[in-house]
Amino acid sequence: MSAGQRVRVGRRTVEVSRLDKVLFPEAGITKGELIDYYRSVAQLMVPHLRGRPLALERFPDGLGGDKVFQQHMPDYFPEWIDAASVPKVSGRDRVRHAVVNSAAALVYLANQACITPHAWLARADRPQHPDQLIFDLDPPDGFAAARHAALAVRDLLTELGLRPFVKTTGSKGLHVHVRLDRKAAFDEVREFATDVARVLVARYPDRYTTEQRKNQRGGRLYLDVMRNAYAQTAVAPYSVRARDTATVATPLAWTELEDDRLTPGQFTLRTLPERIEQHGDAWQDTSHRPKSLTPARKRLTRLTL
Repeated sequence: MSAGQRVRVGRRTVEVSRLDKVLFPEAGITKGELIDYYRSVAQLMVPHLRGRPLALERFPDGLGGDKVFQQHMPDYFPEWIDAASVPKVSGRDRVRHAVVNSAAALVYLANQACITPHAWLARADRPQHPDQLIFDLDPPDGFAAARHAALAVRDLLTELGLRPFVKTTGSKGLHVHVRLDRKAAFDEVREFATDVARVLVARYPDRYTTEQRKNQRGGRLYLDVMRNAYAQTAVAPYSVRARDTATVATPLAWTELEDDRLTPGQFTLRTLPERIEQHGDAWQDTSHRPKSLTPARKRLTRLTL
């Protein structure tokens, strides 16, 4: 990116500033590089953000400064940035969230030093009905445990007639996603995910647990389904994480998980554009028809009888 203060993004001209400001001191990554990255992945990333309330993880002074975790969309955002007003969990108030429906909006957020957008699992038009289910697999030690757990989750979900997808979280774990048809409410989705986790624990009691207390897990991987709730968020695919090397939450092909050389640290702001250029979008098939939970619940009931 040039040193200019205005960039053309689609049909919009976005004002940018302080492009040489270092946001990731260890890697020397500047705000200009962050903006360039989000411009380069916008075509793949925006469909995963469109229509969703966002929480913005911002570092105005870089990783060495204070973090701002922003739910409310500030008044100074331009009028062409879309917004969604949704009820708080209590139902007594509403929150006006930013929504990214365009590449220009994504670039604008990057210029606000938003390193990571966190997206709801539901879209704003039906906020109580998620269009995805997530298993959060955060290994107690070593990425191999997360790989094996994701493959076990995949096999069971496939057995239930669902079609799961997987991504790195940009930290040390993995997210397994399933696209849903938005007929089931959050409570129903989380109950289903909890029952899936219990089946996996019954099959592999030495590997997995549903125990929320860390001191009770005994070194087993926690099958976390708690993100499947109203107003909870998950890091969006292709999001940069606030880590020293600017790792990225990266969609994967299932075959990649079978390679024991795979590490989440290999996917960064600086490596993702080349990966996409060479291999395309590992989630290109996520546009396939969303699934209903009803048949899967019936199959799961038979497994647990």
